[in-house]
Order: sequence, then structure tokens, then C-alpha cells
Amino acid sequence: MSTRALFIGLMSGTSIDAVDAVLVDLASPAPSLIATHSHPITDDLRDAILILCSGDVESLPALGETHIALGELFAKASLRLLDLADISANDVVGIGSHGQTIWHAPNGDRPFTLQIGDANIIAELTGITTVSDFRSRDMAAGGQGAPLAPLLHQHQFASAQTSRAIINIGGISNITFLSPETPAFAFDSGPGNVLMDGWIAKHRGRNFDEKGSWARGGMVHKALLAKLQQDAYFSKDAPKSTGRELFNTAWLETKLESVGQPVAPVDVQATLAQLTIQTLVNALKEHGEPEEVYVCGGGAHNGVLMEGLANALATRTVSTTEALGIHPDWVEAIAFAWLAKQTMDGRAMETSGFTGAKAPVVLGAIYQR
Repeated sequence: MSTRALFIGLMSGTSIDAVDAVLVDLASPAPSLIATHSHPITDDLRDAILILCSGDVESLPALGETHIALGELFAKASLRLLDLADISANDVVGIGSHGQTIWHAPNGDRPFTLQIGDANIIAELTGITTVSDFRSRDMAAGGQGAPLAPLLHQHQFASAQTSRAIINIGGISNITFLSPETPAFAFDSGPGNVLMDGWIAKHRGRNFDEKGSWARGGMVHKALLAKLQQDAYFSKDAPKSTGRELFNTAWLETKLESVGQPVAPVDVQATLAQLTIQTLVNALKEHGEPEEVYVCGGGAHNGVLMEGLANALATRTVSTTEALGIHPDWVEAIAFAWLAKQTMDGRAMETSGFTGAKAPVVLGAIYQR
């Protein structure tokens, strides 16, 4: 009789739209997905997180209370997932929780990154050993602390015959380059959905542009696109990582002002979609344009993004990670379940090609059940 090694992975990304929760069996090298759950984030909690992400913290209690509230939400997501799967918490080895990034500053004199969602609360309310704070040790070892999901991309999606790019389009986009001939590497290419999400929230009162339908109704504004593409981040060498600290509504408003003429809101949305497409395409072409491209994350459901990538990379295979066996919605959550196991096993992870860390280190902190 086979022995299972059940882990939960939790991911709340830059878009802050929901907590993605997965239950996976990691007894074999390839993760076996058992159950999934998307747990909603209330508007009040989302608003509190966004205030923290803006850097406008009125008081330490606001930070502390949101940290605890999000930990409670992660625990609820985990328990609901187990209810859906009819699995006891006692049968789960561990939870891997990325946490919610509220500030990521990898390039200062004292680099730091801050994720909230108290793992003490998760472990206490679920009765399951919890692993979190994956980024900080990588930064202590001289790395950017992100992206880390490429560790699973390399483990799960690499081919001995074909060069591949795995693109995660969440709030921020990152690309993992997998080649049979060279070591894997990865970096954040720039905004994914974060600017489009913020813009549609401001003008249409929605948290995201479902299937890219609003962007599809607009026209790309060439002058604005040129201004957006001038940001120094896009020409910066890897390793590099970014987030809302740079790509946010204030950044966009500054670029709009520099255009010197009004731009219709729907055209701004179309232009933001094109920015995501173009920065990804530029990064792919700069690094050899892999033969196959697979997309995961929320952007895999945005028809404008997927069609734009397919059209720009017409000579390449462009699909989602479902073609490789994992639905695009769950790749990141699976990655942190898998990373939790590596941490609990005491396995140092080689991240130099992804984050620039100087040496392999064990990622994350363990909170025992």
C-alpha cells in the first residue's frame, strides 16, 4: 500500500483577489493534485492590505491586526479545503504559506521583504505544521528573494529535448527559462495584471478585467506605451524582482501626465495589456526565444494577453501549463506546498539562477503543529 505525503499550499498574490489553496500528495517526485479551493478575500481586508502595500501605514496596530486577520483567513481556507477533500488535518504533513507581500525592497543598502499572514495563527487554528517566510533567507544569502515558483517550474516542467519558457502572469509577470543545454534562470519581467486591475477598479469598480473584455474594446495608445516602456526596470539585468512598490496607480498616473494629452480610460486599459505582452515578448526574444511557451496564473484567462503572446510568437508553441499536466490556476500554490516539503526535509535550494543568491539555503521558517 502506498504512503501519501499530503501538503497544503497557500498563495495570495499581488492581485489580492483570493487565497488559492491546494492539497497535494508529494510522496512521488511529481506533485499529485488532490483538491483545490479559491477562498475569497473580503473587501475590507483587501482594502486594509492595499493601504499597507501603498506604504501609507497610519499605525503599527493596522499592520499587526491585518497580519493576524490574514493568518485567520489562510487557516479558514486550509480547513475549508480539507472539508471539501474529506481529509483530516491529522493526515496533512504541512502547510506552505507564501503570505501576502506588502513590501519588497531587494535593492537597498539593507534589502528586505515583508509578507504578512501570521503562520503562528495558521498552525494554531489548523493543527498543522506551517512553513512560511520563504523569501527572507534567500535575501540573507544575497538573493532577491523572488521569484521562487521557478524552483517548481524547473522540477516539474523541464524537458530533456525542448527549450521552454514558463510564464506566470499574476499581478507581476515572471518568466522561467528551461533549456536542455544551459542552467535554468528566471526573473520578474514587469507588470502582469496589477496595473490593469488597479485601472479597472478605479474606472469600472471591478477587481479585475474578466477575460480582458474591457481591454479588448480599446485601442493601444502608442505614445503612452512608449512612455511606459521607458521605465529603467525593463532594461535592468537579471536577477531582478519587483512589485506594487514600483508598478502601481501612482506610477501610471505619472506616465499619463507625461503624455501631455488625455487618453480614454478604455484605451489606457488596452495599452496596459499591450505593455504586459510586449515586455514578456521582449524578454523572451532577448533570451533566445524558447521553442515552447506555457502560461500560468490569472493572466492565462485573459484572452487579450494570450492572443497577443500567440500572435507575437507565431513560430512558437504558446499554451497554458495545463498542457504540461497542471492547471494554470494552481501552479503557484502547488509550488509553495512543494517548497514546504523541501524546507521540512532540510533541503537547501539552489536559487542563484532565479534570485542571485550566493549559495543554496533552506528556505522558510517552520511553525510546529
